[in-house]
Amino acid sequence: MNKSELVAAIASDANLSKKSAEEALNSFMGNVKTSLKKGDSVVLTGFGTFSVSKRAARNGRNPQTGATIKIPACKVPKFKAGKGLKEVVR
Repeated sequence: MNKSELVAAIASDANLSKKSAEEALNSFMGNVKTSLKKGDSVVLTGFGTFSVSKRAARNGRNPQTGATIKIPACKVPKFKAGKGLKEVVR
């Protein structure tokens, strides 16, 4: 399912126009991004948790040349599925 299909499904389920559904989805994604940028997590009970994880600096290898390269430390977004979502997928 891509974004336009998700917008159409939300519009149908919530009896909204596609424009309103897209605005709601964009607002949700924007607020999740803003929270993660501040270092906060977003918890949706029964669905899952969006959070920020720190990756330590490490050495990697260039697959073409075999040369060792340094990969700097960084922060990455992380999603952990909640119990309700896990049960639906099983």
